[in-house]
Amino acid sequence: MTSGAAPGSGGAPASGGVPVDLGVLSFEQGAHLLLDRALRQAPPGTRVEVLGTDPALLPHLAAWCRHEGHELRAADPGEAPVVARVRAGPFTGARLHGAERAGGPGAAQMAGRAPLHWGLAARGALVEAGGPDVPFAVVDRDVAWTDLAPRLYRQAAASQWDPEAAVDWDADFALPDEVETAVVQVMTYLVENEQAALVIPGRLLVQVHPHFREVLQLLAVQAADEARHVEVFTRRALLRGGEMGTSSVGGRASLATLLTEPDFSIASFLLSVLGEGSFLNLLSFLERHAPDPVTRRISHLVRQDEARHVAFGVGHLEHRAGVDPALRGRLRAAVERRHDALVGTAGLNRDVFDALVLLAAGSWEPQAIARGWEAVRRLQTDMDEGRRHRLSRLGFPDDEAAELSALHTRNFM
Repeated sequence: MTSGAAPGSGGAPASGGVPVDLGVLSFEQGAHLLLDRALRQAPPGTRVEVLGTDPALLPHLAAWCRHEGHELRAADPGEAPVVARVRAGPFTGARLHGAERAGGPGAAQMAGRAPLHWGLAARGALVEAGGPDVPFAVVDRDVAWTDLAPRLYRQAAASQWDPEAAVDWDADFALPDEVETAVVQVMTYLVENEQAALVIPGRLLVQVHPHFREVLQLLAVQAADEARHVEVFTRRALLRGGEMGTSSVGGRASLATLLTEPDFSIASFLLSVLGEGSFLNLLSFLERHAPDPVTRRISHLVRQDEARHVAFGVGHLEHRAGVDPALRGRLRAAVERRHDALVGTAGLNRDVFDALVLLAAGSWEPQAIARGWEAVRRLQTDMDEGRRHRLSRLGFPDDEAAELSALHTRNFM
């Protein structure tokens, strides 16, 4: 086949047009594919001479040419087997007038701002003109992006773990009833907090224009991580047949302030930089003081996931703070606003605090309880130091970082 002509075309007619013989192929069977190809390959201005035996070929060809913007001339009856001659319209190749590329396919080629009319088009696709605007709230690269996103997504995708296979749920251990109750209370608290951490990435994900797809992919995996965390903490709480522990009003009030934050960067800041960052210390504490192998294992696995979430939040906010110095003022205002909203609450569930003391103590001996109390106090100090360090990375002076860290909710998340 040459120049778009099909076998059986009999070569070019005397007029010098480029022939394409459709044979018995109709438009209902894909004839337009051969015609599109012939028009793309024909020299500019050359007519393609259409041959074919389908009885409806000419009217279908006429309708197709009107739709595509091609010029059509029907052949005279004496010119058989030529049915018509077609010359390509001015937008063949670009296909449609006004089409534009949605950036390039790679992260380095993304647009600085993704127009709403690109909608769900793949990055790098040729986007036809027209169509509805899709109202994504985050359309600016600098509001959504961090250069860590592609690497963190690859790490997250490769690090997914199966709760059934990764944890030995049948491990042989026995705990005193009061210690088991303490574990259940801590697990109940963790489930509550991880459910908030599951909902928030879902809310953030739908805000971001899919042109910045690595951010969407990372948030989707983050939500999957949190769903898995809810599962393993729940399974551990119920492993010995007991009931779930208590949920405090203050704890739920603290988490509710996270769910109502509409701004993408501020929600990421409150959840990942402050809340999940503090949970890294808590999970290390639980792994170190776990009274049984199941609690130790799930604390270790969950901490690995949470470290990625914190890295994304810090990386995103470092990037945005670098292009928007006013961001730090908005972050400070968000911390103060949340503190004021929670000032009348009791903070960390007392049952959770006491459970942590008992787990660190390991027994009811007075000296052991003193050690457990000191371990929890040190945990809170470690959380504060971690928050201050992350705030410093975002450009807050040391004194301001210390002040903002002290205003963070006593509920840890």
